[in-house]
Amino acid sequence: MTNAGRKPNVADRGQALGLRLVTRAGGLGALQNPAVRRRIERVLYRGARNGFRVQTAATTAFARRSGSGAPIRTGPSRPRRAFDLTPTEDQDMMRGVAREFADEVLRPAGAKADSDRSVPDAIREQAQELGLGSLGVPADLGGVAEERSTTAAVLVLEELARGDLGLATSILTSGSVATALADYGTAEQQQTYLPPLVAETDSAIGALALMEPQPLFDPLEAQTTATREGDELIVNGVKSLVPVAATAQVFIVSAMLDGEPRLVIVESGTPGLEVADDPAMGLRAAATGRLHLQNVRISQAQILGTTDDHRQVVRRARLAWAAAAVGVGQAVLDQVKTYVVERQAFGEPIAHRQAVAFTVANIATELDALRLVVWRAAALLDAGGDAGAQIAHARHLAATQGAQIGSDGVQLLGGHGFVKEFDNERWFRDLRATGILEGGLLV
Repeated sequence: MTNAGRKPNVADRGQALGLRLVTRAGGLGALQNPAVRRRIERVLYRGARNGFRVQTAATTAFARRSGSGAPIRTGPSRPRRAFDLTPTEDQDMMRGVAREFADEVLRPAGAKADSDRSVPDAIREQAQELGLGSLGVPADLGGVAEERSTTAAVLVLEELARGDLGLATSILTSGSVATALADYGTAEQQQTYLPPLVAETDSAIGALALMEPQPLFDPLEAQTTATREGDELIVNGVKSLVPVAATAQVFIVSAMLDGEPRLVIVESGTPGLEVADDPAMGLRAAATGRLHLQNVRISQAQILGTTDDHRQVVRRARLAWAAAAVGVGQAVLDQVKTYVVERQAFGEPIAHRQAVAFTVANIATELDALRLVVWRAAALLDAGGDAGAQIAHARHLAATQGAQIGSDGVQLLGGHGFVKEFDNERWFRDLRATGILEGGLLV
């Protein structure tokens, strides 16, 4: 008996799509090495075998689905030695794929995306095919994760940000929403929202909205409020600098509920929700917008997680921006190291000037310090420890040294650093965002 005419089942569809993912990854230059290729194919096929993509979004509407049993979570990371920050084989492979995608796709498109304040559909589709938006979602829920690995997410984000942070933010914001649902959502919330968000084609777009337009904003004391009325919540407030706000179909919004900070799920098109443009100095490709919530009514079933979960989202978002600062800082360092050797002044490379050499060395030193703190915080989270202090350190370094790295990169290029022909002025603007934004990204 042949399989001709047989309707493909879930396993068949998942395997076929996984093989397309292998083919896609196989086109990247770094994977021409047979040993590396075999390893990445093994990882990707394992995801296909588990049926990690079995459903696509037919429309932008989220059909309510009843979850059966307890919600599905990613398993804990495998225990490692107390201070071993060496990426595992799988993590290193993920980082390699992200590096190639950043070099071959994101970097060449960065300047135009920044100018247009938009992401080409082809880039978003390629990122989705590679599974970059579902790294934190278990395979049983349509993602690619076999374990909850903050370290893997940090490594991938670092590489994508090195390509272009605006594009990286835009293509990862839906994955941040999916990760939050995987970590804190109920079974019903997972079954309702995750399949459209992690679909390979025509996937839904989500955004994590924590930031508010107020001085000295504290995400644990938001001015946005949610009030109980029967079995509903009435949400009022304003959220600012929300990535891809104009095109997102679902938002995770922070609000004060019963005097405590909580997260709620709000779908676009809900009466009372209005989206306005909110252009920023940096992250132009992410097309940031502002949410106006005026008496928005949602079900209490759309409360996501607990107050402690909200606190974890704030911390993990700050760690994500610090990891992004590492990536952009590495882009700056890579460029200035070459530039100061090639640039001639008074008959010799400007790298021979002590002030120039010290500035480049300082960039490298501060960048390594930031990377070490970020990796250590990620490792602590994966080990189930309290990484609050390390995340605070990473946030401080991203806000201070990240901005200084961007400024020094512009200064070292002189007039070239001030024009858009070179990427430094965009990196400088993007680095300013990494130390001030709340939400948006999640690891």
